[in-house]
Amino acid sequence: MNNCGISRWEDPKDINARLNKLVSEPIWEVNDDYYENEILKYFDEKCKTSKAIFDEAKNYIPGGVQHNLAFNVPFPLAFSKADGAYLYDEDGNQYIDFLQAGGPTILGSNYAPVRDKVMELLQTCGPVTGLLHEAELLIAKEINKHMPNVEMFRMLGSGTESAMAALRIARIATGNKRVIKIGGAYHGWSDQLVYGLKVPGSRALLESHGITSGAYKRTDEVRANDLDMLEKMLKKNKHRGGTAAVIVEPVGPESGSRPVAYEYNKGVRALCDKYGALMIFDEVVTGFRVALSGAQGYFDIVPDLTIFGKIVAGGYPGAGGVGGKTEYVQLMAAGLATGKHRAYVGGTLAANPMSALAGYTAIQEIARTNACEIAGRAGDRLTDGLQMLLDKYGLPFACYNQGSIVHLECTGAMHFDFSSMNFLKSATGLLKNKDMMYARKDSMERMGAAYMANGLVTLAGSRLYTSMADTDEVIDEALNRFENVFKHVVRTEKCMPGK
Repeated sequence: MNNCGISRWEDPKDINARLNKLVSEPIWEVNDDYYENEILKYFDEKCKTSKAIFDEAKNYIPGGVQHNLAFNVPFPLAFSKADGAYLYDEDGNQYIDFLQAGGPTILGSNYAPVRDKVMELLQTCGPVTGLLHEAELLIAKEINKHMPNVEMFRMLGSGTESAMAALRIARIATGNKRVIKIGGAYHGWSDQLVYGLKVPGSRALLESHGITSGAYKRTDEVRANDLDMLEKMLKKNKHRGGTAAVIVEPVGPESGSRPVAYEYNKGVRALCDKYGALMIFDEVVTGFRVALSGAQGYFDIVPDLTIFGKIVAGGYPGAGGVGGKTEYVQLMAAGLATGKHRAYVGGTLAANPMSALAGYTAIQEIARTNACEIAGRAGDRLTDGLQMLLDKYGLPFACYNQGSIVHLECTGAMHFDFSSMNFLKSATGLLKNKDMMYARKDSMERMGAAYMANGLVTLAGSRLYTSMADTDEVIDEALNRFENVFKHVVRTEKCMPGK
């Protein structure tokens, strides 16, 4: 496959075996002396400007940051410059950027050819007119060129909006009511999908605060990589209003944090066809990252609808959209449609000229430069190097990758699974293990702080996105920095089995 970033697909049974071993042991983390006298000292002495900005921001912003990704222990750093593989904070400290804005900048941060096109547009049209612009057509055609299953495309402002629109379309198209998601998956923060986040089986018990139960009463969750459980839910729903859609992250929930077998998506496709539900691929992270044709190209799947976000605007704001088969996507056509059922979809700034042109240019550049394959090779090199270091220091951490999406699980904080068709059983298991889960989450953040103090920006200390800018030299330097952390990791008495 041309421009594919995944060179290997590991059996999830092998990955889960390593993760099971990880959570069966007490926590391994950097020792107290190193953390208190080196890591915290770095933040106190080298990041004073960031600390001052954050301290003042807490007076005006809830939590001190405007986005969840920005919060890090012991305090979030303020960054002022992005360039390829690197970020620079307000104090001038340099970091290797393995966050890449949460995944969208596979070309590297602040990629010049995209920036130049955006600057040219701003000099003439400006970022938004509220009216039609040719770039809307250009990006829709470019997506269809590389993802033929996306026959039509409606650009929106975010992945959350896109998921909302896709579910409306599915209910209109099928006449059914219920939606099945995979436990632990994230599909934005709309009321009906803030359900079963992060930990399978958690349903509405962890994150659904401020949401009335009626908002998610027609949302179901099933265990990842479990086709039998999915079919049981589809059968059950036949008597409860039918299933409108099954929505999946194709590499597994939380960008592959819960990996699935290579054939899993084909099994989901077959069950959707059998029970009359639409199959929705959430390609917010995977689209134009794991392959130019997306995960649907890699897995050879034809989803009914595809959700886009992040990368579809090349790292610029206004990143989202819904694409798919014409018969479904045209159900959210703009304008009045008297007497016809249409999914109401809005967004004054959706598909603004800046975002549409940035996305169109970025996708063209991804194709021209073979960015998916280059970033995927960097992911392989990083993963293999990390595994060598883990073996060298005898650490039980689990490391694996899906191309340029690299997972480094140091505590297994998100590996717990309480999926069950029985609500009481799920709730009991969750509450019983809640303290252990939070202790492991705290340790994961501690490890993230250690990485940051060594010039490594990660996503919550457990996920890393590589980009085309990550040369062999960048990856090798990153591995040296990871080794500086790993040599200080020790086995603790925290979360001792049986205690």
